[in-house]
Amino acid sequence: MVITSLIEEDFVLLHWPLLWKVIYLVLGGVVSGILSSAASFASLASYPVLLSVGIPPVFANVTNDAALICNVPGVVLSSLRELHGHWRLVRFYSLFTMAGSAIGCYLLLNFPSGVFEKVVPFFILLAGVLVYQTSKRQPTRRPQSVAGGKKLLYVVLLLINGIYGGYFGAAAGIITLVILTYLTNKDFAVVNAIKNVVGGVANLTALVIYMFAAKIYWDAAIPMAVGMFIGGYLGPKIVRHVPQKGMERFIAFLAVVQAGYFFWKAYVK
Repeated sequence: MVITSLIEEDFVLLHWPLLWKVIYLVLGGVVSGILSSAASFASLASYPVLLSVGIPPVFANVTNDAALICNVPGVVLSSLRELHGHWRLVRFYSLFTMAGSAIGCYLLLNFPSGVFEKVVPFFILLAGVLVYQTSKRQPTRRPQSVAGGKKLLYVVLLLINGIYGGYFGAAAGIITLVILTYLTNKDFAVVNAIKNVVGGVANLTALVIYMFAAKIYWDAAIPMAVGMFIGGYLGPKIVRHVPQKGMERFIAFLAVVQAGYFFWKAYVK
């Protein structure tokens, strides 16, 4: 009863007619798919959209993982050329993200939901900072790959990022991209393709766990997944005609605004 009253108080879209809610979720998915193509940051749009239709925070994160799966197949199929000859790396790095994702799912499902709500603003703010830092990079410069002890450190970071991805996940793709850049020293297109598969495997791991251990709001996940598939297809076409740095900085600005809003809800309201 308490949860129901909070939902009815905070999420006005809960009372929308079904058709409008479905359209809203599909459009939210389209925007999320485009953001995923632009900066690996789909959750910036999808998580707040799921909250706004009345899904409690923890379950919104779970449902978000279910919807994100549909953003992966199209992206992977379009990257088969870049992935050629690199499947061994994909399998190896996927092991760490899968393990991390499983741990993150356990933490999400076993910690009080209030803890999750209080740490989310900091995750979103961190994601915004990372997106902004990404926008400042020099496109012609590529970091040197690491070896020895440093390589082990980056593999451990990949595991930790998998835990973060399973627990919340906003901008986990960006972090994965940075880590793989140092681990592989491949061209950006190749690293990005590897990142898409590795991240997709982590999301699939989380989805399988959540299907048996948590509640997924399929009535919201399915229309949002349809939108994400469309957005994933349109995203690369749009990004080709939009300045990358400008888009990333706009996304970073939105992340800061959202972090402020969720901070207010968790600590002030």
